[in-house]
This record gives sequence, structure tokens and C-alpha cells, in this order.
Amino acid sequence: MSPGTVIRLLIADDHPVVRDGLSSMFAREPGFEVIGEASDGAEAVRLAEALRPDVILMDLRMPGMDGVSATRELAGRGSGARVLVLTTYDTDSHVLPAIEAGATGYLLKDAPRDELLRAVRATARGEAVLAPSAAALLMTRVRAPTPGPLSQRELEVLQLVAAGATNREAAAKLFITEATIKSHLLNIYAKLGVSDRASAVTEAFNRGLLVPRAPEQA
Repeated sequence: MSPGTVIRLLIADDHPVVRDGLSSMFAREPGFEVIGEASDGAEAVRLAEALRPDVILMDLRMPGMDGVSATRELAGRGSGARVLVLTTYDTDSHVLPAIEAGATGYLLKDAPRDELLRAVRATARGEAVLAPSAAALLMTRVRAPTPGPLSQRELEVLQLVAAGATNREAAAKLFITEATIKSHLLNIYAKLGVSDRASAVTEAFNRGLLVPRAPEQA
């Protein structure tokens, strides 16, 4: 953005106190204009379409459509607004989905005022902005070796688990021990990046590794 350009902001947060605080802060700063406030993701998408802000300060945890879903929706619609996530959460289950959904930056709500102002300016220029904890998490994920694909035996175990089989039942059907089933499950969890059976099945369906069974005809 050229010098002297006013950055038009949309603030999306379900807490009125947070919205008021951010609006007041930016109102006191030259070069910023808060043009709208949203209390959930769906409202943020509607206002972004109508008002065409330069930057959206997006909370993640909101009722109805959350911040990640709203960010993904805006990206899918080709919105020109850049999303700067402003949240209290910095775990991989929050950071990675937000970045993958199309967020330009990720900042924590406890960031100092000057850091937030710099982050909004950088976001408006299209520069990536990451809280140190979020940046460290992404670096760790990038450096980590990529798990290989599931083996045929692991897929067989997962299919049985998805069908509701216990470890004992799966072991009996595959003619292997329960200990071997547990070992396969641990490998599956590591490869899919999950920590339990239900999450493994969900992730497998999401990745197309498992296909929902068609209902049997009467």
C-alpha cells in the first residue's frame, strides 16, 4: 500500500469488550479506519463482501461459523481482504488450519499494541506475520519428517476399526495378536497425526483412505 493510504479494518470477535477495545485503539491511530465489526464468522463474511476492508482481524473461536471457516470461505470467494488472525490459542490444531485456510498472519491477543499495529500494516502489504510461538510451531512441522502412507495391513486394521471392531475382534479377523493390532494403531496415529481411534477414522475419511459404505438394500 502507498504511504498515506488509510487501512480499512473489519474486526471479527464474539466479545463486545474486545471489539470495543480494538476499535478504540485503532481510532486513536492515524492511518487506520475501522469500517465494521462482526460477532461471528458468517457476519464477517457478509460484511467483508459488502464493505471491502483491507484487513480483517479474525478471532478463531466464535459461535456458528468460526474464524477458520470464515477465512476459508473468504478465500473461496476470492475476497481481496487479508486476514490477520488475532486469538489466544497457539497450538498446532489452531495455527495450521488457520494458515491453510488462507490467513496472511497469526497473532496472539496478548501482543503489545505497537506489535499489533505493525502486524496490521504488514498484513495490509501482503506480508506474512506470525507470533513467535506460531512461527516456531510451523518450523517444527516443516522440519519434521513426513510420515509415509498407510500400509495395506494398516488400512485393513483401520477399516475394521471404522466398522466398530474391537482390538480383539480385529485381531481375530486378521489372524494376528492384539498386541500387533495395537502396534498397527500406533503407527496409524503417527502417520495421520492423530491420537485416538475416532480421530484416526475421521482423518482417514477426510483423506479418502476410507470410503463410506453404501447402505445395504432391504
